[in-house]
Amino acid sequence: MQAHRRHVRYFVMMGACIGLFVMAWGVVRFYSVGAAIAMCVVAMVIPPVAAVLANSRDRDDDWWDDPRWDDPRWNDAGHDRDAPDHEERPR
Repeated sequence: MQAHRRHVRYFVMMGACIGLFVMAWGVVRFYSVGAAIAMCVVAMVIPPVAAVLANSRDRDDDWWDDPRWDDPRWNDAGHDRDAPDHEERPR
């Protein structure tokens, strides 16, 4: 569920970004060029913030508890990092 929440948060922010650009240069510029530029500056800041929030960890995320990280042979040459500790590769 956490991934879904992050995706929704990201797409809402990116939708707001696109909406600000479209409104700024489609409507607002006819009334105030300064306001249109200010809207574009705000829209320019949204994508990096959206990326940071979409990649942030929720309190109940547990992706960092991967048991493979406790593998003592993790850095050994030829050790398959994607294979769990209890499975051996066919030789």
